[in-house]
Amino acid sequence: MDGLKLAKELRPTAITLDVLMPDLDGWSVLAALRQDAELADIPVIMITIVDEHRRGIALGAAGYLTKPIDRERLHRLVGRYRSPARPTRILLVEDDQIQRERVRGWLEGQQWIVQEAENGREALARLQADKPDLILLDLMMPEMDGFAVVAALQKEPGWRDIPVVVITSLDLDAAARERLNSGVQSVLVKDTFRPTELVDRIRRLMRQGGETSAVSSLAS
Repeated sequence: MDGLKLAKELRPTAITLDVLMPDLDGWSVLAALRQDAELADIPVIMITIVDEHRRGIALGAAGYLTKPIDRERLHRLVGRYRSPARPTRILLVEDDQIQRERVRGWLEGQQWIVQEAENGREALARLQADKPDLILLDLMMPEMDGFAVVAALQKEPGWRDIPVVVITSLDLDAAARERLNSGVQSVLVKDTFRPTELVDRIRRLMRQGGETSAVSSLAS
């Protein structure tokens, strides 16, 4: 219980958690962390004499170490979640003001700077002024839709490496996915994904350095 209280107070970058503890074991603590909206996005590394790696990963642990601890491996695991030297800059492109406010609310407090654009043309203008680290992109927008934005990003050498996460209410068919495949890292479907999934996806992309991959979906 002391650990949960401290996690709320400190909001650490990562948590190391033993399994065998009095009063409340590590599995119960991990479950409580994952069920708390304020704490669910904090990576948890299990450290214990009990070799239940699969159980830990299934319950949402970011890593699993058995005692005696390998110091170098511990350093590598914790190092994945080290806060960046500067805040990650995110460009949120969405024409619906309510949706923009909702997403901004999920991301504020994560050491991320969120800029907003109401449509594709405004997004490209912002890109000219300041290149973001990641783009959250709606597809259906007036003036210039998300498909056109992705196409514009791919034509500009300086923008091709920006990771793009599409957030849409569309049920994308094969043709639509093909249009996005070369320039989008993930597709999240509105009203079906959880805020913690968006946060986790952004963190993973930032750790990977924005390597381009095929479109994946959290809707399935």
